[in-house]
Amino acid sequence: MATREFRLPDLGEGLTESELIEWHISVGDTVTLNQTIADVETAKAVVQLPSPVAGVVTELCAEPGETVQVGTPIVRFEVGGGDAAPASVPDAPAASASSAEPAAAAPAEPERQSVLVGYGPAAASGRAPARKARKGAFLPAATSIPAAPAAVATATTSAPAARARTLATPPVRKLAHTLGVDLAQLTGSGPHGVVTRDDVQHAASAPGEQSAPASPSASSAREQATSAPAPARAGFPAERHTPIKGVRKATAQAMVESAFTAPHASVFLTVDVTRTMKLVRRLTEGGDRASLLAVISKAVCLAAAAQPALNSHWDDDASEIVEWGHVNLGIAVAAPRGLMVPVVHDAHAKTVAELADSIGELARTARAGELSPQQLSGGTITISNVGVFGIDAGTPILVPGQAAILATGAVQRRPWEHRGKVRLRDVMTLSLSFDHRLVDGEQGARFLTDVGRMLSDPATVLGRV
Repeated sequence: MATREFRLPDLGEGLTESELIEWHISVGDTVTLNQTIADVETAKAVVQLPSPVAGVVTELCAEPGETVQVGTPIVRFEVGGGDAAPASVPDAPAASASSAEPAAAAPAEPERQSVLVGYGPAAASGRAPARKARKGAFLPAATSIPAAPAAVATATTSAPAARARTLATPPVRKLAHTLGVDLAQLTGSGPHGVVTRDDVQHAASAPGEQSAPASPSASSAREQATSAPAPARAGFPAERHTPIKGVRKATAQAMVESAFTAPHASVFLTVDVTRTMKLVRRLTEGGDRASLLAVISKAVCLAAAAQPALNSHWDDDASEIVEWGHVNLGIAVAAPRGLMVPVVHDAHAKTVAELADSIGELARTARAGELSPQQLSGGTITISNVGVFGIDAGTPILVPGQAAILATGAVQRRPWEHRGKVRLRDVMTLSLSFDHRLVDGEQGARFLTDVGRMLSDPATVLGRV
């Protein structure tokens, strides 16, 4: 038997950390190859981690709600014979100098299914590879081959004392983390002293019954917060403190980077979209797949082909401007986890019906929290449909690395001049923000008027498809 530890792998797109959401396993469980062992939340998506080995779980090294850095051990397994895990990574921190010789004498690289970025075998030779080895590989633990079963018991009981004393299921641990309750200070009311959900909720509602906090500063802060609470108004929510992490942290970093890197400029255009609205109604009534957003998306793709500066990228490293030969269209979605921008890849090659299908599917997947990192990457230009919230116009902030973002306002019935008379028409406002390093004012204006012209008279699109 051998003990193997699994380190959080690189989940792609250069992400350096993930939050552990939930364990699907417990200590003592027997797992199979590729069995889902945990859910982790990156800055972009919730990802299920599969087990790359078959074995028995001996230790869970992280708690639900904990933010874990890539390369940090999260679980240890006991595997038979050592064949189930790949060889150790030559330059990984946990590998000892003496492990280089067995690695060099190892046979050819074992066949292995790569299920996530960071999984997979180490280099075939003992010589360090040119690139840094991936952090998600398995490494032998310090007690990789115990001399006797007693050694396994020793390794298991060497976990932190707090974890050994406190018994609780992963959902209860996550609840305790969310409510700020220290499980080590609780006496469980469940069987064999297991801490239950009721125990955590009771401790959260009466924090004074717990033991003293770890630090005097934390104690004084809690006393100030609980000794004289402000009078609550009926129907007004209580004060809440939310950790800055996950999607909110990534969104904040992206907005700050964009606002203080790209010089933003914005232009606005109010257009009569009555004909487009009639077209969408006729298509949907006839059983075709269509939506106003899909038509706008098609117009953006066509306008970007005429004004490629709006579909470009400023590359500081290469000191060049990249004008993309395709349109990967980002669609801003207000999801329960926060702002998400899934991407319709190769949107320029899709019909209105195909765009409607792609946008609808991405929106549903985003709201369900099931987007993959690939679905959130590679955008070249973005649309933000703020009109669904009843907003007329705004000045959207660019997605970092992109040259333009179009905000579409709400469609409203307004008095509007039409063929020399004032009539009630369907009117909406388009707001375009662009990177002034890449896009001149004239180019931005031409792009926006081009989109507006196609929405005012969608028949003109036929001559450009």
